[in-house]
Amino acid sequence: MAGDRGVGSVHKMKWLYPGMRVKRWLALLVLGVFLVATGLVVLWNTPLLSLYEEKILFLVETWKPNPIILGILLMMIGAVAISFGIRNGIRSVVEAIHPADVPNLVEHVYKSRNLQKGLHIVTIGGGTGLSTMLRGLKEYSSNVTAIVTVADDGGSSGRIREDLGILPPGDIRNTLVALADTEPLMEELFQYRFAWGEGLKGHSFGNLFIAAMTDITGDFEESIRAFSKVLAVRGKVLPSTLDSVRIGAIYEDGSTMMGESLLPQKNRKIKQVFLEPKDTKALPEAIQAILQADVVVVGPGSLYTSIIPNLLIPGFAEALAETSALRIYVCNVMTQPGETDGYTASDHVRALLGHVNRRDVLDYVIVNQALISDAQAKKYALEGAHPVLVDSDKLQQLGVQVHQGDLLDHLALVRHDSEKLAAEIMLLASAHGKHKNGERAV
Repeated sequence: MAGDRGVGSVHKMKWLYPGMRVKRWLALLVLGVFLVATGLVVLWNTPLLSLYEEKILFLVETWKPNPIILGILLMMIGAVAISFGIRNGIRSVVEAIHPADVPNLVEHVYKSRNLQKGLHIVTIGGGTGLSTMLRGLKEYSSNVTAIVTVADDGGSSGRIREDLGILPPGDIRNTLVALADTEPLMEELFQYRFAWGEGLKGHSFGNLFIAAMTDITGDFEESIRAFSKVLAVRGKVLPSTLDSVRIGAIYEDGSTMMGESLLPQKNRKIKQVFLEPKDTKALPEAIQAILQADVVVVGPGSLYTSIIPNLLIPGFAEALAETSALRIYVCNVMTQPGETDGYTASDHVRALLGHVNRRDVLDYVIVNQALISDAQAKKYALEGAHPVLVDSDKLQQLGVQVHQGDLLDHLALVRHDSEKLAAEIMLLASAHGKHKNGERAV
């Protein structure tokens, strides 16, 4: 403890080191306080504490100036010195720490403070759908916790998982980048994928960074925290489990398949997915986040490979049933070939509820009502994907309320617009008594 105090004293003394540009303003501030105190003594004609004040009064009596005018003058000069010292001292510090990419510091601070008062929002899922939604939600709150699946076994993530024996970092990386509050070049760097190099080709730099940090710290969670600091992430990203989990599927023809990347199979319909090991342990922090949330959003994303795997982990469905948060499922815009062929919106919800074996985990389903263009429909049909039909009656029979809106970004790709989707989520939250400070309406 004594050593800590000594180190703290040394750090404080660094404010007085040459080149800090603080000493001159600190001296001016002290001088201002001194002049104001002197002015008060002259004005009141009373020594308050010290011999110095008695000498000041002796000089006033000797020179015989107007004590009222002199006192007020000294106080005014002191006040100006204090104001000037504080203003320039703060400016000197701000210039040293001012973010280079922030043109207006006042607006930046104001926005940051408002985001800190935002709703506590928890999202559950993985893949590009989750990342898209988070880009919108981070503009409403910095209290966003993204719970991400770690069942991925394909691509760069799969190779890292196989070679290094750590959890797949791909979905974690995408989510961190989506929540980042940093310059575009940094985002481009961490999303960069090597197209050359023996052993490097196909790997994402961000995945390699997480793998390296995991090796340095010896902890996957700590590597995520380090990544979050580098990218100035608004919110928090958590893996749903720290166990090395794999996902398998049982198809309607009775056959089975293991491995997230292998589950989508042409002409084979998934009946049920499962996890190995079955006793996978949920990350306690993730469960706690759900219980303390104002809003929990499930999806969007691949139903059987990104969303349901999280909910199969013991504790997740129970937490969803117990939480007082508004629980929302965001249905995909298009069906996914080999995974949700021919699925309607109610089929998505039915599959989700069926896997957790309870109906008290969702309040709302958000669905898209905007039409895609003929050109888009033809393009996606060639790949086996079609718009998800919204069957509202069947959804309501499943015990969930339906919220529809234009959620498309209307670009070449048919996907959710991050701003529109986030706005609809916040609209629902507001309509159900959720305030920016995270408290319910009274």
